[in-house]
Amino acid sequence: MSDEQNPAVEEAKEHKPKLQTPPGFHDILPKDHEYFTFVKKVVRHRARQAGYRRITTPILEFTEVFDRGIGDATDIVEKEMYTFMDKGGRSMTMKPEGTAGICRAYIEHGMKELPQPVEFYYIEPHFRYDKPQKGRFRMFWQFGFEIIGESDPALDVQCIFIAYKIFKDLGVEKNFTLQINNIGSQKSRAKYIEALINFYSGKERSLCENCQKRLLKNPLRLLDCKKEDCRILAELAPKFIQYRSKEDSEFHQSVKEFLDELGIVYVENDKLVRGLDYYSQTVFEFWDAETGAQNAVGGGGRYDGLMEIMGGEPTPAVGFAVGIERLIDNMKKNNVEVPSKDDVQIFVAQLGDLAKKKCLRLIDELRDRGVRTIGALGKNSFKAQLRLADKFKVPYALILGITEVRDGTIIIRDMSKGQQRYIKMDEVVDEVVRLIGQDNLDMYSPGEIVVA
Repeated sequence: MSDEQNPAVEEAKEHKPKLQTPPGFHDILPKDHEYFTFVKKVVRHRARQAGYRRITTPILEFTEVFDRGIGDATDIVEKEMYTFMDKGGRSMTMKPEGTAGICRAYIEHGMKELPQPVEFYYIEPHFRYDKPQKGRFRMFWQFGFEIIGESDPALDVQCIFIAYKIFKDLGVEKNFTLQINNIGSQKSRAKYIEALINFYSGKERSLCENCQKRLLKNPLRLLDCKKEDCRILAELAPKFIQYRSKEDSEFHQSVKEFLDELGIVYVENDKLVRGLDYYSQTVFEFWDAETGAQNAVGGGGRYDGLMEIMGGEPTPAVGFAVGIERLIDNMKKNNVEVPSKDDVQIFVAQLGDLAKKKCLRLIDELRDRGVRTIGALGKNSFKAQLRLADKFKVPYALILGITEVRDGTIIIRDMSKGQQRYIKMDEVVDEVVRLIGQDNLDMYSPGEIVVA
């Protein structure tokens, strides 16, 4: 009996696992790309308005960049990084966040010599070996903004405000609450951490396993644990406001006054610390107004000490990042629709080799005029071509056959009304543009290219 006749072999074939994305990874399908494209468009627009320049750092960095930058006591470094040894025996990591790599680039390329502050934005994929769940992926996209080279509470608020404007452009600004806190300078934070350690001493058994480790390595993270017992203890723990210096309090007050001036509503949250070691002074997050911290869409804060940790000169900085997938989930949940530039406007059908040749140039001319055009050049059946036109839901079809080629004409068919008429071939492009409307044309120009 051959393998083809063997029932066991056939059954094995039927149950063979299908190839699919790895856990926590996902395809961005065309319909979702409409949302991604719109979000990116809004981000780029707001960035250009405010004078931010785009920066892209490598997906792979030496692991030390994140060990230093994020902090080896963080959950990201301890549990979530994709780290491996390359063929040269070097430890490499797929970047889990954007700021550390940008600081590395700032130092490496001598950007301290540029006029300060320098202002960057990025739109990039990141990677964390996290527990896959709704809105949380192991490969995820973020956009972020960074202001490097100056310390001023007005810059902290500028970051918050540009995030708010982006949310407003996307129709979701009312869906998020802004949570803010001030975690002080390194000096005042050291005093507070000592007080936390003293408070939790002897209470270790009431902490979850993660928080028991955090008590030894990163006590501030005890404050934002979501486990019930840990939350109860956090409520009883000393408050940071008791340990803020006069300078910290004045900085925080200025931030609040600037927010008030701009009419941005915020909630003071004394337990907000963020999950990265490099933060100081201002920290903030945008929480889902309904579900809270569990569905935070993004956040950031000031990181004045990070450049020095990375081996550079002391350089103040502030920034934030927003998860694009989470943002899109919120848009969909709240029925926010985005404009599509992918809808086809004209379908060109043809019969015969000569007509097909004519259609190639016609399709190109229509596209150059901004009309989104397709042609079923591989289809021979006229009926099959029109069925395809129906599937694309085009408003108009152009039909060119042997007779039309001989007469120098072409048929324009109104697909919704089922009506059609003849027009001269050399007039059809202008007529299509008129029917579609100037405002609906998809025009693009790369701009003037200067050759030195």
